[in-house]
Parts: sequence; C-alpha cells; structure tokens
Amino acid sequence: QVQFVESGGGLVQPGGSLRLSCTASGSINDIYAIVWYRQAPGEQREYVAGITTSGLTDYAGDPQGRFRISRDNSQRTVYLQINSLEPEDTAVYYCSGGDVLSNVREEYKFWGPGTQVTVSS
Repeated sequence: QVQFVESGGGLVQPGGSLRLSCTASGSINDIYAIVWYRQAPGEQREYVAGITTSGLTDYAGDPQGRFRISRDNSQRTVYLQINSLEPEDTAVYYCSGGDVLSNVREEYKFWGPGTQVTVSS
C-alpha cells in the first residue's frame, strides 16, 4: 500500500520561508490527488493545499498567496512552499493522498508521520 513521508520542516524566523516535501512510496495507481494538512496543538487538522496528477491545484484561504504546491514528474514527490512565514503557521504538517481532491479529512486514510514547522523569533 502507499506510504507517505514528510520532510523539510524546522525552526524559522517570522518572514522566512520553507519548502516541505512529501514523498509517496509503494503503489500510487489509485492516487489522484496529494494533499497537505496541518495541525497545531489543541486544534483540528486543517486543509492547506492539494494537487492532482494533472497538475490542478487547490488552496485553502490564502489571499496573499504565501503557499504554493507543486510536484515532480514522477508524481511521487509533492512540495509545499511557504513564504512569509508567520507564528500562526506553527504546526505539524502532514500529507496524504486519495482518489479525490478534497478538503474533507475523512477522504484520506493514509498519512505520513508529519514534519514540524515552528515559526518563532
């Protein structure tokens, strides 16, 4: 079955940038979309962005365009670029995949262990 592993998190000052990576291994034949969610302590896991095999992208509310999702040609690695990081972005960032592009958490069954993003001065 498919497995996901996130990487690229770390400690960054406000205003800095990070590029997170999500790598899928195993069978990805049934994976139409890969999505990023994040979860801060005491908060619900919330949708951030998603991308389909055809390159269609979708974002949660991001009026300033600080987030950008992309993929490599193999479709096994998806990136989440975050610019102008704010303390409110502090969370564990997770990726998953499924047969739909959705912001409904229950649509996705398999998650990576997550990567911690901490934005602090």
